[in-house]
Parts: sequence; structure tokens; C-alpha cells
Amino acid sequence: MSKNLFVINAELRDESGKGASRRLRHEEKVPAILYGDNKKSQSLTLDHNEIIKHLENEAFYSHILTLVAGGKKQRAIVRDIQRHAFKPKIMHMDFQRINSRNKLTISVPLHFINEETCVGFKEGGIISHQINELEVICLPSDLPEFIEVNIEALEIGDSLHISDVTLPKGVESIALSHGEDHDLPVATILHRGGAETEDDEAEDAPEASAEDAASEDDAADDSEG
Repeated sequence: MSKNLFVINAELRDESGKGASRRLRHEEKVPAILYGDNKKSQSLTLDHNEIIKHLENEAFYSHILTLVAGGKKQRAIVRDIQRHAFKPKIMHMDFQRINSRNKLTISVPLHFINEETCVGFKEGGIISHQINELEVICLPSDLPEFIEVNIEALEIGDSLHISDVTLPKGVESIALSHGEDHDLPVATILHRGGAETEDDEAEDAPEASAEDAASEDDAADDSEG
């Protein structure tokens, strides 16, 4: 995908505070801030409809964006989005400047592939996604739009962990950098019926032999005597 896919037109603003932000929202604008890269923070005004359209694309959340404000282009990523409690409305956005020489930490969506041909799924199991995105660290030039997770070989009862995911070159998992205890499951193939019932366990139990039954009868006679 093109690195210049997302271009956001913004206006620089001097006003700040709740009152100014409220007025912007009534005008279908989104107050925002751009910070980072050891530069002064900038208050921005975005077009709400333009932002809503961008947010429909999954890649927007983990993509390097181009912010155009005051006749200047700046590369950035989305760091925070504040949404209205129940309306489809964006209340505020935070952007962080990107320096091509410095690594960045960001969450990248996971795309699960070969689900229809998964061994456990074809055997009647249920595919459970434990994690839908993975926090990684990499240079901006190595940032992937998404990370593929191949679950084709998983059987019922199997789990695929973070360490089993093939990461693109130059991309490292934040969780794994903290040690093996953070190697969480990414996907699991569950039994469709859940845990075994008592009836199932009874059916699986071996039948008592005639000698065992006779021994039990003798023991009962001895106790009565």
C-alpha cells in the first residue's frame, strides 16, 4: 500500500480550552494536537467528515500519515482518538510526529489467514482469536500495515502464541521483549462442545470384568459376616 495513502488537511489554531473545542465540534470540526520529535506541540483543527471517512480504513490506525497544516507537511501516526459516548462523533485526536531515524512503538492489526482450511476447524472446532492486534517496535520504514497469522496447521486444542507469529524484517514484539511469561496465545482451536460431560466420561470408562464383580461380592459377604 502507498505510504502516502492518508493525507489529512488541517488548520493551525490558537484558541484552546473546552469552550473553543465545543464551538469547533458544533461546526463539524475536530480539535486535535500534534506533538513529538522534540518539537513544539501544535493545536490543529480537522474536518470531521474527512476523519470519519479515513477511520473506515483499518490501515489508518497503524499507518504513517501526512498532516498538511500551515503549508507544511509533517509525517505522523495516530496516538489517541476520543469518541462520543454514544454518538458516531470524534471528540478529539492526538498525533505523534515521526522521525525516520527513530524507532516507534505502535499496535498493528493481525490478519488471520487459512481459517477455512484450518485442520481443527475442518474437524468441527471453533477458532478463537485471543489477540486482534500486536504491539511492535520498528523503524517507520519497516512499519507493516498488518501482520498475517497462519493458523492452517492448528488442530483442536492447539494454541498459536506470539512467538509462533512470523514478524516482518525489522519488526519486534514488545511483549516478547519482556520475557517468555509474556508469550501470550494469539489463537486457539476450541472443542465445539466445550468440556467433556459426565456421560461422556462414563462412556469412556472401561467396563468392570466378571472377576472384579466377583471380588466386590466376596468383599461384601466378608463385611456382612
